[in-house]
Amino acid sequence: MAKKPFPTRRRASGAGDDAVRPPTGDYQLVIVESPAKAKTIEKYLGPGFVVKASIGHIRDLPSKAPKGSKQPVPGVDLDHDFTPTYEIDSDKTRTVTELRKLAKGARDVWFATDLDREGEAIAWHLTQVLGVDPAHAKRVTFDAITKSEVQRAFQAPRAINMPRVEAQQARRIVDRIVGYRVSPILWKKVAGGLSAGRVQSVATRIVVEREQEIRAFTPAESWEITGLMTFDVAAGPRLHEQWNAFMARRDERGRPPLVRERMAWLADQRSLTCDLVEVGGRPVKIEAESTDDVDIAGEARAAAEAAGLTAIEVVRETDESAKGRGRNVVRLVGRPDPAARYTVESIDVTRTRSRPFPPFITSTLQQAASSRLGMSTDRTMRIAQQLYEGIDIPGEGRVGLITYMRTDSTNLSREAVEMARRYLDEKHGAAYVPEKPRMYASSNDSAQEAHEAIRPTDAFRDPDRIAAALSEEQFRLYRLIWQCFVACQSTDAEWDSTA
Repeated sequence: MAKKPFPTRRRASGAGDDAVRPPTGDYQLVIVESPAKAKTIEKYLGPGFVVKASIGHIRDLPSKAPKGSKQPVPGVDLDHDFTPTYEIDSDKTRTVTELRKLAKGARDVWFATDLDREGEAIAWHLTQVLGVDPAHAKRVTFDAITKSEVQRAFQAPRAINMPRVEAQQARRIVDRIVGYRVSPILWKKVAGGLSAGRVQSVATRIVVEREQEIRAFTPAESWEITGLMTFDVAAGPRLHEQWNAFMARRDERGRPPLVRERMAWLADQRSLTCDLVEVGGRPVKIEAESTDDVDIAGEARAAAEAAGLTAIEVVRETDESAKGRGRNVVRLVGRPDPAARYTVESIDVTRTRSRPFPPFITSTLQQAASSRLGMSTDRTMRIAQQLYEGIDIPGEGRVGLITYMRTDSTNLSREAVEMARRYLDEKHGAAYVPEKPRMYASSNDSAQEAHEAIRPTDAFRDPDRIAAALSEEQFRLYRLIWQCFVACQSTDAEWDSTA
């Protein structure tokens, strides 16, 4: 797709181009995406290198077709192999002018944009506007912005990876085609101002199909009989009243106490939850199919009475949103028989082991940050980008704290694994270091194993030690990444499971 340079148009810009004075003397130009990343890399490269930022993409498909053109999809020639036409963004005119002047006086031009498809495409676009042959461009990438990684990359430059560039171009072209061809249908059929996308359109269909399955489902009826037990028999009546009051509480969203809150309450009262599974030597199985026309509340009541529940009240409600037997919500509420006694027949203790989770990839980091930290996916990636590009740490200067945050691989370098094992040995002892290093294979067959998982660049850079240099969000996300990485090389967790 990108076998030859594509036509370029320049968008009009209202800002004049200030004169840019290239540095004097012999220098090499390094181009990255962001100013923060530029500052970190310039520190590691030292004198003789000028590091500048493109501030993201410098070219894109035009938002409107040229005057006199009848292109139904601006910037994409549908009749000639979907050939794209790019134009320099209006807000990047000054940036391109500066980079051209710097490149003209530089001995070498290095393209150090990110290692993913977007980064490869940015590097290729830069070669086009600077007049550099992609086959002879000095392209460098690194999983982590550390001194050793940066220096290692600059010792082994490569050419622009054109298949990766073409993959990004294909994605961008499909985005444009879907957006311009499908969005008008939404305007006619749904409402104006809506837009269709390459991913969201397919995802919407999946959601709709799943919702149709849910609506078509007719639930069966089944019963569970649960008792709350206490080891203090005399406290039973009091705890019964306190439990009912506790369960009647609602939070600001109208929700009852969460499961973990219920378990904590019971633990504080030296109580536990028990399920009725057998009465008179026979398993308790009270259920009815969705098509059955029987009332099985009587069976449930008989089982509850056999278990020691008295003064049983049958509470019937109707759920208008449900279907079939699911519309009838029936609860049995009663009091425990003071004369009833329950005996612990046996206690089974099982030694349980659990392997640590693999290190984060992009999707699992987003999921963990959402569930544990309450961060949106966009916020998670913005904070991760800051940690990757570099933070000013007292006594160290500007340091990249994590590896590249866009990855689908759980692979870890040998150096990273040894670093984690050394940290565990020094800080917690040999008992927490497994005999063999843990290696994690990606469940994604198309994962790019040359890339690493998301991890801290230095396991010995403890989150608490650098907390003063981080914002609250940076600290919380870094700690999450650091803990996951260190734990992934530790021994299995072991505990006794009692039943």
